[in-house]
This record gives sequence, C-alpha cells and structure tokens, in this order.
Amino acid sequence: MEALAALPTFVHLSPARSAAQAEAKAAAAAEGGRDPRAWEAAKEFEAQFVSTLLQSMFKGLEDQDNPFSGGAGETMFGSLLVDQYGQQMTKSGGVGLADSVYREMLKMQEVSQ
Repeated sequence: MEALAALPTFVHLSPARSAAQAEAKAAAAAEGGRDPRAWEAAKEFEAQFVSTLLQSMFKGLEDQDNPFSGGAGETMFGSLLVDQYGQQMTKSGGVGLADSVYREMLKMQEVSQ
C-alpha cells in the first residue's frame, strides 16, 4: 500500500509541450476564442476537401507523356504534393469551409449535451 502512495498522481509536462499548449491557447484567443481542437479539426477537414478537389483537377495531367512530365516520381508522389497544396491553401485562408464546419461541430456538441 505504501508503494502506491509513493507513485506520483500527476503528469509532468515537458517545457516544449507546455509551451506548445500555451501557444495553442494564445492562437485560440487571437482567433476569437475558438476551441483549438475543434478549430484544428475543421481546418483539417477543409484541407482534405480542397485536396480532393485538386486531385480531380490534376488527374488529367498524370496521363501526359511528354519530356516535362515527372515520370514515375510524379505518379508515386503526386498525391502527396496535391495534399500539401490543399493544406497550404487552407492555411492562407482557404475557401471558407472551416468556419461552417466549426459552427456545425459546436451545434452538434450542444445538442448532445
């Protein structure tokens, strides 16, 4: 029994992790007091949506056989590049889908409570 009492009852956060949490809270305050986890999920959804739109746009370019095509590397890594395009577009403002998704997520949480 004494051995259990000697175990710590809390978890120490590393300085890097506590700094990251402080940065996330500061970013949430700067974004109008949004819940950082819900907002991040909404932005990830928008990035995935934009990437899906771009995948269909770039699909026709993969089939071209010309001297300036990327060859096997483009075939293998093209989808990763398009995913990064979607993420960067979302970081720079996106298409406005994240705001709507965020509001709907909050509504769903309120209904479940």
